[in-house]
Amino acid sequence: MLAPISWRTPPRHYGPWELVTSLLTEALVARGVDVTLFATADSLTAGTLAAVCPRPYSEDPTLDAKVWELCHVAHVFERAREFDLIHNQADFVPLGFSRLVDTPMVTTIHGFSSARILPAFERYQDRVAYVAISDADRRPGLRYASTIHHGLRLEEFRFDPAGSEDLLFFGRIHPDKGAAEAIEVAERTGRRLVMAGIVQDQGYHEREVLPAIDGVRVVYDGPVGGDARVRTLGAARALLHLVNFDEPFGLSVIEAMACGTPVIAANRGSMPELVQDGVTGFLVDDVEGAVRAVARLGEIDRAACRARVRERFTVEQMAERYLALYRTLIEGEGYKDA
Repeated sequence: MLAPISWRTPPRHYGPWELVTSLLTEALVARGVDVTLFATADSLTAGTLAAVCPRPYSEDPTLDAKVWELCHVAHVFERAREFDLIHNQADFVPLGFSRLVDTPMVTTIHGFSSARILPAFERYQDRVAYVAISDADRRPGLRYASTIHHGLRLEEFRFDPAGSEDLLFFGRIHPDKGAAEAIEVAERTGRRLVMAGIVQDQGYHEREVLPAIDGVRVVYDGPVGGDARVRTLGAARALLHLVNFDEPFGLSVIEAMACGTPVIAANRGSMPELVQDGVTGFLVDDVEGAVRAVARLGEIDRAACRARVRERFTVEQMAERYLALYRTLIEGEGYKDA
């Protein structure tokens, strides 16, 4: 299992790709699969940890990301003969090594940072089995082995049957994630807004977010992890997920619903696959629609939000789907574009 090395696996707070990699790795190990996790040396796993990069490069600016990513990826392929299959969770760079080994390879595509990286995926699609994390993120012209949604450990997300009257923004402080829109909705509905997440765009934060943070009506808690993450997600009236891009998946969306918190989400990207409009939240087209949706939150049964996650987004379901794909590839049967 090849993890990214921007953050630890699992991450201390932020690191969605590393989090999914960890969840899948541990679920496979629990099913008796012999998994070697290639990740940073401080990573944690019940499997076998293999590492050349000492720490995550996003946490240590003295590390050169390109240098350590090259060493990290090469480490996997130098040992390829030891494994029945390589599962790449680390974007497009490992694809360039795929024809140098005979070991079957799966790549989970966590999204496309831009159309400029598509040629790499197109070049190696005859060699590598691609998995989309949502149907919305499939790109025309690419061959996919499957769409497999992310899953979570439901037992780690306590159900909060009441929540509070607060609205929640939970994600990167970046124009893509709709932080400014969340602030506007909170102001227009007279609700307190709790914000949590890393600052990824400092200029945007200073212009659009920081002036609104007063510690009373708008509270910024920074990046939160562990039990604080669960408490924050559960103690809200709704999660505002008013993204300004076609998001491939939204982990915070299913995490909030697991806690019983409904989601008001932009009707784009993968959101219609995650949020059941009128049942687990509302899909909206703009801020005006989000304001109207806040007024309708009393229609949502918080238990239905958790039930939706139990039915569709557990780590057990994710692991079983990946295991089925692994077996097909290892047995040499090939796969149909699914």
